[in-house]
Amino acid sequence: MRRIIFATGNAGKMREIREIMADMPVEVVSMKEAGILADIEENGTTFVENAKIKATEIAKQTKDIVLADDSGLEVDYLNKEPGVYSARYLGEDTPYEVKNQAILDCLSGVPKEKRTARFVCAIAAALPDGKVLTTQATIEGYIGEKPAGENGFGYDPIFMVEEYQCSTAELSEEQKNEISHRGKALRKMKALLADTYEDLRQPKDL
Repeated sequence: MRRIIFATGNAGKMREIREIMADMPVEVVSMKEAGILADIEENGTTFVENAKIKATEIAKQTKDIVLADDSGLEVDYLNKEPGVYSARYLGEDTPYEVKNQAILDCLSGVPKEKRTARFVCAIAAALPDGKVLTTQATIEGYIGEKPAGENGFGYDPIFMVEEYQCSTAELSEEQKNEISHRGKALRKMKALLADTYEDLRQPKDL
């Protein structure tokens, strides 16, 4: 079975990725599970650039397909911050509870129509032959008045989805994977990989 290494150490993200890619005849492992250690400087100015940087750097250490994503939250009222700095917003080691509260504080008193926001996810696939595939997707929403929900991670508790009238941290795993930025971008990448590799076109159970 072909193996894909996903360049992340985020357990919540890996759980989502494995769920979305469960129907592909491929083993999906994290960097840690693959025994790869790397400290990569994400110095791109866009989500796509950062995803490509991570994927290509890790690909230098393996002959497997390497996937990497760069995702983040854009808040229109804050000039699309934190954006590509979402993971490093207020410091890399700052808990998301603090980051979320800081955003809520900045939007204190701001009406709903001006609290528009989106999650963005770019995914890059570095292939063994040196080619790099990329996809990008978004989910539109708005920033709530307070954190809600326990099912997500990161900024999920403050990001509200109009369709469900709840935060992404209140959605079930299935609901979130169906509509999320990462779910959309990953499904696009699955299609590109299936177009590239014949053995990835078959269902996992065949």
